[in-house]
Amino acid sequence: MHIALLEDDIDQAALMSLWLEDAGHTVAHHSDAESFLRATHHETFDLYILDWLLPKGSGIGALKRLRARDPDGAPVLFVTVRDDETCIVEALQSGADDYMIKPVRRSETLARIEALARRRLKTGTDNLSVPPYEFDLEQHQLTMNGEPLQLTTREFELALFLFRRIGQIVSRAHLLESVWGSGHSAMNTRTVDTHISRVRNKLRLKQAHGWKLSSIYQHGYRLEHSQPQQSPAIEELQAQR
Repeated sequence: MHIALLEDDIDQAALMSLWLEDAGHTVAHHSDAESFLRATHHETFDLYILDWLLPKGSGIGALKRLRARDPDGAPVLFVTVRDDETCIVEALQSGADDYMIKPVRRSETLARIEALARRRLKTGTDNLSVPPYEFDLEQHQLTMNGEPLQLTTREFELALFLFRRIGQIVSRAHLLESVWGSGHSAMNTRTVDTHISRVRNKLRLKQAHGWKLSSIYQHGYRLEHSQPQQSPAIEELQAQR
């Protein structure tokens, strides 16, 4: 999984990052709420781990803004020294999915994260409809305007991943980990670029058809719904009306 960690204690962040990376995850660490929120606005993550007490802002404030922006977003695990019931209740009612009290232990932390990941997978098995595209997850089939598209398994999974994150920037590393699996994280990112090109062509993800799959320099890709391009002649006629 691609995990965003909000933790101001450098030693604690280094330790948790080591645990997570040893377990096959990738970690983006932020020590303050504002940089964390900026990153989560532009990048996609599978899980958020938040500390409560921060030098600037707070974990609970970051959580509320995160959930206001995306109520059904990735799971949130709170890891904090605040152990009173009032804080635990506030965090859970604000959108946290689990709560751990420091000091945390490696095995329990990883077990909680895996449990959240399994819960997330169970809620993401419904078919996806984004006209003119229809994803049939049981049959592993994608149709466009009712016509089946000939995609490889990897192309189908890549397209599904992108359509579940419309408007969000997705890094190549996140795509490699989520679509190819953590064991492929060392693969050349050209693999991603090649498959992106195939998906773009097979799904006709071009502005002329109402979609735009853009390459974001030094970041990755973003799929957006856009207005189809019109010919200059049509634009001129509309301007005369």
